[in-house]
Amino acid sequence: MGDSELDAIRQQRMAQMGGAPGGSKQPSEAERKKAAAENEKAKTSILTQLLEQDAMARLSTLQAAKPERAQQIEAMLIQMARSGRIAGKMNDAQFRNLLDQISTGQPQKKTTVKFDRRRAALDSDDEDEEDY
Repeated sequence: MGDSELDAIRQQRMAQMGGAPGGSKQPSEAERKKAAAENEKAKTSILTQLLEQDAMARLSTLQAAKPERAQQIEAMLIQMARSGRIAGKMNDAQFRNLLDQISTGQPQKKTTVKFDRRRAALDSDDEDEEDY
């Protein structure tokens, strides 16, 4: 059997199973990009209805500094709006209060740096011994 015969058999079997070669059941790249753009547009539309211009500016600043955190805030704002917990547009002061409430509710990560002086001291001694 030649390669063309094997390809023809594969295509025939895939057609019988209801799929196409290459797994075309998944959306194409263009369809995924279009859906992502539509989701982003809808999210932006909802956020502009919820936040005044100064609060939107603060959110975009947060997006530039901490993208993951901004996405969490956006999702939370949308969920709050859908459940009816936000009445009217939020100004900057209200948005800052909301951010403060959120940040106090989460534990802060503490960073510690340990420096092993003994290991550093041993390394410098080893260099002196190699010179002899």
